Amino acid sequence: MTDAVSAALQACESSAQYEALKLAFACECVQRVRHLLEDEGVARCLDILAAYVKGEADRAALDRAAAEAAILANRHQGSRSLDGVGHAAVSASYAVANALGGRVVQAADYAAYAAVYGDGGYGAVCDPESFVDERNWQLGTLERLANALGVR
Repeated sequence: MTDAVSAALQACESSAQYEALKLAFACECVQRVRHLLEDEGVARCLDILAAYVKGEADRAALDRAAAEAAILANRHQGSRSLDGVGHAAVSASYAVANALGGRVVQAADYAAYAAVYGDGGYGAVCDPESFVDERNWQLGTLERLANALGVR
């Protein structure tokens, strides 16, 4: 399903609103797993992304948050749980870092992993079917945002 998200984004590349679409989409994907974040610093970085998407923060603030989120994600201690559910926090942190860095497909991937880890633990990510609902949500969200921004 990542291919479907990539293809949908590529279809919008020629739009003047492409950058706004990418960041709005990444933000929504990551906001969906915000509750899994363990580090308040990462959550603050996500707040900067949300503010930027709304026009309430400038590019310099976004760039600072991107650098901070990358450092924080790389410092995450990882999962100490036997079932891997703790990996949800790691994946959510990497989702934020990728979203802020403009790597939208990677942000969507990490957010999907976080959601699946959070719902079912390590075993769930071994089952491709466990991603179907999240990927469908992502595609629907991307379509909704593209329509709202007038991207064709």
